[in-house]
Amino acid sequence: MFGERRPSCRHCGGDVLIAVEGVDQSGKQTQVEALAQHLRERHQRVETLEFPVYTTPIGQEIRAALASERSFPPDVLQLLFVANRGELRPQIEAWLADGAHVICDRYVASSVAYGEAQGLDPRWLRDIQRFLPRPGLTVLLDITPSVAALRKQRGRDRFEADLALLERVRESYLRQAREGKWITVDASQKKEEVALAVRAALAPPGSLDPWIPGSLDPLIP
Repeated sequence: MFGERRPSCRHCGGDVLIAVEGVDQSGKQTQVEALAQHLRERHQRVETLEFPVYTTPIGQEIRAALASERSFPPDVLQLLFVANRGELRPQIEAWLADGAHVICDRYVASSVAYGEAQGLDPRWLRDIQRFLPRPGLTVLLDITPSVAALRKQRGRDRFEADLALLERVRESYLRQAREGKWITVDASQKKEEVALAVRAALAPPGSLDPWIPGSLDPLIP
């Protein structure tokens, strides 16, 4: 399952791919930046990515679809999202091979959540992404869509404006979190409190210091 803490992380020199997931306006970008800064202050090399990446040819198609300028069936749209991640796969793999930690704002679980919410088979949504690097850790920023919507009342894209869809997205995320042993954090708190909760959840057992990727092993069953 995506986001499961896996022993293979021990073999990559302490580097790890972290996915931060959640419905729209759950605070993913803010928390990715906060975690990256926290780790850099502790002399860790960190790279970040925000998906979708709109600067690529496929990303431009996704942008048009979210703005309702292009129309794609749900399965085709999710294939575009997956292909967009595939465009960045060489970069992610290069960063990891070079000893960096990579934090992604949305990753493979996003397609499962949004695709499943639109009636697609979650098994198919997982299968089409098996070529992508697996996240070693997944953090779910959990918030109800009605509360999240208050954070952005104008300029919403087609997904952000559909609260019923986002409720189903949240249900999928929560199911994946249970099955994948993710770290789930209440994202309705103030951003500073969420950042502290993320770091506390990632701390090794008995540690007084927030988590540092060099201490990843205690987190792996």
